[in-house]
Amino acid sequence: KTGSLVGRADVQPLTLLSDVHEVYAYFAMGETDFIHFKTAYKGTGLKEKISQLPPVALVLADNSLYTETGKVDMIDGQFDKNTGAITLRATFPNPEGLLRSGNTGKIRLGRLYHGALTVPQEATMEIQDKVFVYALGDSNKVFKQPLTIIGKSGTNYIVSEGVKHGDRIVFSNLDHLQEGAKIMPKAVTADNQTH
Repeated sequence: KTGSLVGRADVQPLTLLSDVHEVYAYFAMGETDFIHFKTAYKGTGLKEKISQLPPVALVLADNSLYTETGKVDMIDGQFDKNTGAITLRATFPNPEGLLRSGNTGKIRLGRLYHGALTVPQEATMEIQDKVFVYALGDSNKVFKQPLTIIGKSGTNYIVSEGVKHGDRIVFSNLDHLQEGAKIMPKAVTADNQTH
């Protein structure tokens, strides 16, 4: 401020400057996910593997999605012994200065799956930590089919086993069904599908 006496012995800085044209977001990845990352992406070193990663999204503290996508550009050299996680850094452009130093949020990192199908979560049921769908068999009789869930995409489960392309499953009214019940199926269209 005008009139303040400033000297070398002052502990407090006069002011703090931050360059926010680009913002770093630090986040942690568990050891299992990190091992999957190392095997899923091509390259001889981590730098090459990082370059293969798709852009990441930033979910802000109010659960809105930040408009710009970021790029993972750094992985810490070691795991945290207490948490079993490793720190990564993503860089996000900040052309309008919406992000500030100290903002919090969540990083959404995409993953590429080959040969996987998606099943709406509302078409599934959970019994003793296993996820099932009612599949249609011969004569339109339903039977419970267990699924192997490998991830989520929006409101869908990503499934590696349990159903295949072309299988018919029950989409709604699961709570009224029993194993072996005969139903009259109707195809789900955008008009009669509820979200």
